[in-house]
Amino acid sequence: MHDPLRTKSRVIAFTGAVLVGGVLLATGLGWTSASHAMPPLTEGEQVTASSVQPALDLSQAFTNLADAVTPAVVRIETRRTVQNRNQQVPEQFRRFFDEETEEPQPRNAIAGGSGFIVSPDGYILTNNHVVEGANDLRVYFPDRRYFQAQVVGADPFTDVAVIKVEVDEDLPTMSFGDSDVINVGEWILAIGNPGFGASTQLDFTVTAGIISARGRGLRLLRNDIFRDPRFAEDPSISGYAIEDFIQTDAVINPGNSGGPMVNLQGQVVGINSAIASTTGVYQGYGFAIPINLARRIMEDLVEYGYVKRPRIGVQIQDVAAEDAEAYGLPSVSGVLVQSVDETGPSAGALVAEDVIRALDGQPVGYVSELQAEIAERRPGDQVELTIFRDGRETLIDIRLGEAPLNNFASETTESPVLAEERLGIQVELLDPKLAREAGFEEINGVLLTEITRGSAAERRNVGAFVGQQLFQVNDTGIGSPQDLRDALDGVQAGDIVSLHFRDRTGVERVVNVRMP
Repeated sequence: MHDPLRTKSRVIAFTGAVLVGGVLLATGLGWTSASHAMPPLTEGEQVTASSVQPALDLSQAFTNLADAVTPAVVRIETRRTVQNRNQQVPEQFRRFFDEETEEPQPRNAIAGGSGFIVSPDGYILTNNHVVEGANDLRVYFPDRRYFQAQVVGADPFTDVAVIKVEVDEDLPTMSFGDSDVINVGEWILAIGNPGFGASTQLDFTVTAGIISARGRGLRLLRNDIFRDPRFAEDPSISGYAIEDFIQTDAVINPGNSGGPMVNLQGQVVGINSAIASTTGVYQGYGFAIPINLARRIMEDLVEYGYVKRPRIGVQIQDVAAEDAEAYGLPSVSGVLVQSVDETGPSAGALVAEDVIRALDGQPVGYVSELQAEIAERRPGDQVELTIFRDGRETLIDIRLGEAPLNNFASETTESPVLAEERLGIQVELLDPKLAREAGFEEINGVLLTEITRGSAAERRNVGAFVGQQLFQVNDTGIGSPQDLRDALDGVQAGDIVSLHFRDRTGVERVVNVRMP
């Protein structure tokens, strides 16, 4: 006869056995090893605030500076025409092209830099090398808005450029300091944009350092001008390059060019411009254009579109120790006159082997210092030179002339931008050879082969679809590169473009990109 109580006891015993077995099994796996209580964490001060108060004050000063000045710093993206060779094609698609017969083709490339706003109505100061040769400029603000910009003027002899955006509001601006009174060892901040395009996580960074040196002449601008085909007929023009850089140990990387260097009062004292590096990235030596020089150049670029460049009409070099001994100079300092232009403003006043020691009472130690001081003045200004001649110092007044290259205007390249280049994509016809190489059984449409760095397509991660078929744009089927161009030509700036891709297995995906 069935005994409910006995049955119930068996069930309970079985259940208990399962639980015990489970515990034994779990114990064998280490799931029930002894636990430990979380140790107490110390959150108190290790040192008193008063003992490190100077450092805390400096830290707070940096924070206040960053908050005050970064709203006026912008990111600049440029589009320029370059010659595209086959080696620019990604490695996985290089085999699709005939390397021996294909000629270099012009294409638009995207680059980036920094700048800062100097007037509420949209004037922006930056480097010439950031905007040189650009046929399209876009300026991004810290609040993620962007505007198209135009080049007002650019000067390769100082690496200074001015661009402008048209806005319907007053913009935040930088305050100008005096780069003539900064001292070696003084704290500064360098602000800029070391990344662009897809690397927006690096936008608008702030680094701190000190002034390491002044009056650095790197020959960077002189070498660039010497190689510039626009000045090939007269290589001596490169001598007009003015290099009087401020050196700093604040971290400056590619992309920071054109950003401001500010002092502890939040005033811009320089424009980040160059680095000395064997790797292409920061190695401890950053250089900036003194803001006094940049301001003078900016004024002419805004007013005339080019620089009215003064000159004294001499060939000069730095004084060496041997020169100081030969001429009896009181110190190894000054600028040695090698020759005088007989038709220039110094003719009859200066002679070869004069040593220029001061300009308007301010000591001049190097060629770069004299050039920078002259450049801050205008043609027609009268200056007083202190020279050392025949064992004694003499004062000479000279009225500055005008350099013969003052009609040089900034060059902006204008070239048509293909519709697909606006998005930043390149495609090839999916012919039998390309289809076979890419693993497609069906021959139809175009293959995405390359994404332009920094483009709208890269920002939307379209690069993940390189090697896939682009078969539809919005509602239009794509059978050839011309079909793609026709589909995109009617798209207006700001419109959304839906790109439909298909991989070799037939899986389809869509990416929505805003047309620049």
